[in-house]
Amino acid sequence: MPWRAGADHWGGVAITLHWLSALAVFGMFALGLWMTGLTYYDRWYHDAPFIHRSIGVLLFITTALRLAWRVIGGRPAEQPGHAPWERVAAKLTHVALYLLLLGVMVSGYFISTADGRPVEVFSWFALPATLSGIDGQEEIAGAVHLSLASALIALALLHAAAALKHHFFDRDRTLLQMLGL
Repeated sequence: MPWRAGADHWGGVAITLHWLSALAVFGMFALGLWMTGLTYYDRWYHDAPFIHRSIGVLLFITTALRLAWRVIGGRPAEQPGHAPWERVAAKLTHVALYLLLLGVMVSGYFISTADGRPVEVFSWFALPATLSGIDGQEEIAGAVHLSLASALIALALLHAAAALKHHFFDRDRTLLQMLGL
């Protein structure tokens, strides 16, 4: 598989970043929901948030790489059978997915740094707290984080349903392109 996109396929870099991001988003959502039920005496009380934050920072880096790669890596030509409204909907959905993803990560950062401590990323490096100590910062950022994450999951599921619609009903190559086939 070529690493850059061609007229009829996505490239290997875009495909890999797409599926890694999808796996991380759904895994992080499940982990985040599970974490909220932990009590201080649970074995994972400290480790689960550490893993969640670390993967979140790596996902932020991956998202930045994806956005850069969208500019330089190319994209396949639009499917000829797509209606104009489908093309507009696809573009708006992709923009919304990226905005929600960035919003989830920024709000997660504000939750994690509310007490002024940096965000440790698997003990490899740390992101400093740039804005902290605001009254109610952790609670407000937490509410925003959950709302945006829930919207992101809903939109990602709609995105997946649209890909399945293209594959099974329209019988075009939209899904196959992102599977590298």
